[in-house]
Amino acid sequence: MKKALLPLALALLVPVFSPGWGFFGHRTITQVAVYALPSGMQNFYFRHMAQLVKLSTAPDERRTDDPNEEHKHYIDMDHFGDNPFGLMPKAYDKAVAKYTADTLKKYGTVPWTVLEVKEKLTDAFRDGDTTAIIALSADLDHYVADAFVPLHTTENYDGQLTKQQGIHSLWESKLPELFIAQYKLDSEKADYLKDPQAAIWGVIQSSYGFLGATFDIEAELNKKFTTEKKYTFSHKYGKTRRSYSDEFAKEYNKKVGGMVAYRLKGAPTMVASFWYSAWKDAGSPDLNKLMRPSKLSKDEKEQLDTQLKAWKENQLVDQNLLLAMQKEAAGPTNPADIPDETSTPAAPAAPADAPKSAEAKPAEQPAKVKVKEKKEDAPKQKEKTKVKKDDGKKKDEKKSDDPFGD
Repeated sequence: MKKALLPLALALLVPVFSPGWGFFGHRTITQVAVYALPSGMQNFYFRHMAQLVKLSTAPDERRTDDPNEEHKHYIDMDHFGDNPFGLMPKAYDKAVAKYTADTLKKYGTVPWTVLEVKEKLTDAFRDGDTTAIIALSADLDHYVADAFVPLHTTENYDGQLTKQQGIHSLWESKLPELFIAQYKLDSEKADYLKDPQAAIWGVIQSSYGFLGATFDIEAELNKKFTTEKKYTFSHKYGKTRRSYSDEFAKEYNKKVGGMVAYRLKGAPTMVASFWYSAWKDAGSPDLNKLMRPSKLSKDEKEQLDTQLKAWKENQLVDQNLLLAMQKEAAGPTNPADIPDETSTPAAPAAPADAPKSAEAKPAEQPAKVKVKEKKEDAPKQKEKTKVKKDDGKKKDEKKSDDPFGD
């Protein structure tokens, strides 16, 4: 009888998996990106910041209903050989000629999705379309941020090939939620991207370089934890869901927390740089003309100044100014609901259920994390993390002649 029940129990055991950075991470990156913008854009984006923060998770919410959404969030570089960055053409048309559009869709298109949405945002700036600017800015923000997650660059995206299921959610959701007070959110200001294609591919290559530590450290800690201590279990709708325990997350954070903090700090700068580049490529239109009223109110200016000061001093969490720490970020969930005229945004309130940090001191830059990044002209190398290929079980198996589904 026990043998008969075991397969059923295993079938019902579902690891908790969260795509992207998780809502908390994406919303944090979006808010900080607004602070990283130049003055010519900042007033407009600050006026709509609550809406942008809310919409930053819309691409993940679309994944359930839109069959053309899934592949836009990742690219499984390890599928393309031991030296994928040397073998993979960076231009989409050349990549299609080498691998076919169906293959690219199956193994992910995030770098080309970023470039496509950036061009759409440039057109929206030219047209002065406020609704499109906000919706496309949120989408662009999401895809760029996803490229900063190492687990978005591998077929072993949730550790399912190495018996480490749930590592995706652990890395990009649980750690930021538990230890955000340790992170340095004072990101650098935006820069104009002369070569957006090279910029996003550089992000992906850097993320890929962190994969070895991501998996190896989890495997090392696994030896010290029993199943009961390593995981927590919840039961809902007839399924048993498993996630990493806070105790395991705390130990894992000691090893890779600097890496997670480093990637989360770099993402807002790149997001803001893509927004800025789209705006500049559109001719730097006057965004104040799209605002009603066209200038920030005295109250808005005071809020912005307070938040910028807190951002520069890495005090957003300490001063309860981080929107992601609130129970529900403000703003419409549908881009079509974005008004042309917006009221003065309320200052972020002190959250009642803010995540608690296990440590008070901010994390240092990940100097101790060894990262090996592959060079495009480097000889064929072996990947640090070896995983089995499993072409039969993918995030998105659907075929299409149009990889972007537009």
